[in-house]
Amino acid sequence: MRILFVGDIVGSPGRNMLKSYLPKLKLKYKPHATIVNGENAAHGKGITEKIYHEIIEAGADVITMGNHTWDKREIFDFIDDVPKMIRPANFPKNTPGKGMTYTKANGKELAVINLQGRTFLPPLDCPFQKVDELIEEASRKTPYIFIDFHAEATSEKQAIGWYTDGRVSAVVGTHTHVQTADNRVLEKGTAYISDVGMTGPYDGILGTDKEAVIKRFKTNLPVRFEVAEGRTTLSAVVIDIDEQSKKAVKIDRILINDDHMFFE
Repeated sequence: MRILFVGDIVGSPGRNMLKSYLPKLKLKYKPHATIVNGENAAHGKGITEKIYHEIIEAGADVITMGNHTWDKREIFDFIDDVPKMIRPANFPKNTPGKGMTYTKANGKELAVINLQGRTFLPPLDCPFQKVDELIEEASRKTPYIFIDFHAEATSEKQAIGWYTDGRVSAVVGTHTHVQTADNRVLEKGTAYISDVGMTGPYDGILGTDKEAVIKRFKTNLPVRFEVAEGRTTLSAVVIDIDEQSKKAVKIDRILINDDHMFFE
């Protein structure tokens, strides 16, 4: 089984990059399931129903979210009606939406879980307790389990990776928008990377106009953050899972921009 995961889509530059390259990536890597993080897809914060359908039409099987899930108020009008989008599962009970879904992958069921960290982010329910619950639930249906852990601290991401090693197929980190070089298969067969990176502006700071961010650091005064313009980048990973052992055997990084050219 092969899974393609595309990191945080930032604004229209990220959506355009996804539409341009996702068909090429799918042709080259032939994934059985494609997952995209869309929590920054609408002007850098949140998602709209129109953009949800745009990402699905581009080729995503599942859309994951994060701490900006609720930044566009209209999400409350559609989140319970769209089957292919999940938000962090450790939001409090009775929060709209769901934190886990299933998708077909090479004739098998793949469980996709979204969780959010608590270090340097708003406090939510414990992701470690929640992941235990969801792994137990998903394991009754399938041995193939994928986790998007949307978190700030690398240590918290690594902790979730090791904590679930051998119990899930993959743990990929999102949120920090900078692709890390620590992709590996852990001791018991779980593919892991601390952060997949983002898909969007290449010449900004985490996808935001760099001058505004620099001004904020220099003055500590409020500034308006806008999605940067100019060149773009796409960050992703491709993960291979052995269907006999049910363990991951490989996780490779994908980075497409003017300094990392894509070869079909």
